Amino acid sequence: MYVAFVMLTPLVLSEMVTLSYRWFTPPRTSFMLQDEGPIVYQYVDLDHISRYMIAAVIAHEDQRLGMRAGGFEISDLTSKAREYMDGDAGVGGSTIPQQVVKNIFLWPGRSAIRKGLEAVMATEFSYSMSDQRILELYLNYAQFGPGLYGVCAASWYYFNTPPWFMSEYNANQLSGVLPRPAYIERAADGGIYLGPDADQLAIEKVNIAARFNPGSIAALGGWEGTVATVGITDSALDHSEERGEDSCSTMPDSVAERLESDFGHR
Repeated sequence: MYVAFVMLTPLVLSEMVTLSYRWFTPPRTSFMLQDEGPIVYQYVDLDHISRYMIAAVIAHEDQRLGMRAGGFEISDLTSKAREYMDGDAGVGGSTIPQQVVKNIFLWPGRSAIRKGLEAVMATEFSYSMSDQRILELYLNYAQFGPGLYGVCAASWYYFNTPPWFMSEYNANQLSGVLPRPAYIERAADGGIYLGPDADQLAIEKVNIAARFNPGSIAALGGWEGTVATVGITDSALDHSEERGEDSCSTMPDSVAERLESDFGHR
């Protein structure tokens, strides 16, 4: 009996923590706490995020999010495990649930231990909450630049606009930031810096996303069809009368301070 209790307790605690994220959005994640610089972040409700942005991250990061049972395809996981065992340290391609639990609970790197924990926790998340809630957590916790977390901060920092007003082109660009966020810079006059001295691999990913993401979204039925795969059937504009503190309608103080520090103006 005691042995069974000891074995079950961590599982029960893990499930309790997972369930708390249905309603609770902590202001910091494990990744943020491990970031040595100042953090730029502010929460925004999914209702107030441009559907262009939601469609862009689904198309770019995890097209089967709303069609799949669980946090990942078993065949994909075993394939990546074989590649890792064969010495391919660059194996990536995590699903959105896997990325969410990595950002919230884990640490950078591609060790087998971390990937195993990621798989277990992503499964718990996927069976414990809706795809929309997982997307909300993802878009709030994903890194979009050095010390820059969440689409609220990213939208204001790069484009000087609230996330509910983001354009289709900017949304596709921003989805291309996700694979290599620590190497992305803002242009002095706004937008993502694409100059010759920018990190070329990071910029290549941004440009590829801007060029090819529209085709992926079109294949899923346009932005409306893409967001419908996770049960979203409205637009951010439909929630315009509900815009309060959780709508990110004004520039966050942390973004204004970063702009002042980086460029001498807001």
